[in-house]
Amino acid sequence: MTAPTKTPHSSPAADAVPGADLHSPVIDWFEENARDLPWRRPEAGAWGVMVSEFMLQQTPVSRVLPVYEQWLARWPRPADLAAEAPGEAVRAWGRLGYPRRALRLHGAAVAITERHGGDVPSDHAQLLALPGIGEYTAAAVASFAYGQRHAVLDTNVRRVFARAVTGVQYPPNATTAAERRLARALLPEDEGTAARWAAASMELGALVCTAKNETCVRCPIAAQCAWRLAGKPEHDGPPRRGQTYAGTDRQVRGKLLAVLREAHAPVPQTALDRVWHEPVQRTRALDGLVADGLVEPLPDGLYRLPLT
Repeated sequence: MTAPTKTPHSSPAADAVPGADLHSPVIDWFEENARDLPWRRPEAGAWGVMVSEFMLQQTPVSRVLPVYEQWLARWPRPADLAAEAPGEAVRAWGRLGYPRRALRLHGAAVAITERHGGDVPSDHAQLLALPGIGEYTAAAVASFAYGQRHAVLDTNVRRVFARAVTGVQYPPNATTAAERRLARALLPEDEGTAARWAAASMELGALVCTAKNETCVRCPIAAQCAWRLAGKPEHDGPPRRGQTYAGTDRQVRGKLLAVLREAHAPVPQTALDRVWHEPVQRTRALDGLVADGLVEPLPDGLYRLPLT
């Protein structure tokens, strides 16, 4: 996520937007408290923003930073990544988790190189047409890299809106049409201010209006927050989804991929068999990696990261 150029916070048109009284305090707070992150710097460009958005999905900033910096040093433009085998993207992804993101980012780099001369497109529809790019990522790149007016709804933003406007502790487990309507209604009319609002509301959710132990005394809109004014009622919706890992197929997949990332030659089945004691789960995890295109099986029981 990057921080678009500073713009005036309000205008007569913006004042008519529902929730316009939230814009200035949140944006002012952001300008004083935003973290200095490499993808927010002008030199990151649209490609740096796109890489960060892929990496930050379900992964904290602290884990992303070293991988992001290594990635951009190796592949400063989409064409640089597109010229490599997709398995190299998986290798460089390291232990960020959800490694299919690496394949999707590689696929997007190939498409950008072939369709757009190696430049990340600024048009939202063209971004959305890239492989591996969904509504959130297209809106985020258009907003954070190009300063456009789009509703950018990640978990942090959804939580801020749920509390400040809707008056509930947590948003639904999956993004709803009602949330999208609310996010669009809350957008400032001015394009630059809207881009700033998108970045600011996301940062507020990441640093202040967190999932647990929120710090309302630091919140610039605490006085207007519907959830706080209602006495912070406890969540009464469906149970929140937990992030289990130990003993899951995800863990086994990670162990198998770790062996393949470290190897620069095909790996025999026997080497993979040693990473997990339970053969049925291990086979299921390996088959899943092959099906997802993350691992390529070869004759004689050998495996490698994909070359094509």
